[in-house]
Amino acid sequence: MKSLEGKTILLTGGTDGIGLACATAYVEAGAQLAVIGIDQDSIDRTLKLIGASNHLGLLCDVSIEAYVKTAIARTLERFHKIDVIHNNAGIASPSKPLHETSDHEWQCLFDVNLRSILYTTRYGYKHLKETQGCVINTSSLVGDIGQENHAAYAATKGAMNALTKSMALDYAKDHIRVNAVLPAAVMTPMLKQWIKEQPQPEKIVDFLEDIHPLGYCPEGDVIADACVFLASEKARFITGVTLPVSGGAELGYRRNS
Repeated sequence: MKSLEGKTILLTGGTDGIGLACATAYVEAGAQLAVIGIDQDSIDRTLKLIGASNHLGLLCDVSIEAYVKTAIARTLERFHKIDVIHNNAGIASPSKPLHETSDHEWQCLFDVNLRSILYTTRYGYKHLKETQGCVINTSSLVGDIGQENHAAYAATKGAMNALTKSMALDYAKDHIRVNAVLPAAVMTPMLKQWIKEQPQPEKIVDFLEDIHPLGYCPEGDVIADACVFLASEKARFITGVTLPVSGGAELGYRRNS
């Protein structure tokens, strides 16, 4: 039996980058998927990849409460339950120090990266309670160690790490597990945009290879494999964990001589 056979997963930001890798891995592990995207073309491409007849694509801005409420209602209409909510939707721009960050940029980061978790939890909690399900949050290692020239984004991920632990405590009595995965760098379209925003983008790719002691900057499949584990019964006694999936980057940056 596949590790996620029979489980229904609501995945936000599931049509690109880490989210798309997770969508593919969840389906391969036997799950039925409600995948949220921000544009219809990417949703259609994702459904074509994973099999449109067995899964549900949802157009939804996760920073807007009414849209999230509707997305969860449509998931329940189709699948009648939710076993896992994976809060993967996120934005990373702008890449700036704090004093250069505008009010609008700050608010957008917090709305997408954090407010969305408020809404998926508000409308998904009772359904996770029924299935004794779990929550997975896609955070970042920078929420623990900080990042130069990326203050507001790092702040959202630090908040997400604390939120994950608090949610785990609040919902343990309901047998709902809550965990987060913390990538360092993953070669996704969002990371490529971040590279473009750096003062010397031509040097960044080598830097990204160098910070991982395991020797390379991975793609989204390494994060997806960890998420499949956390969503499965094999992780049934794991909650409140902020799990680095980082090639050891948190152990200290390497420097080649």
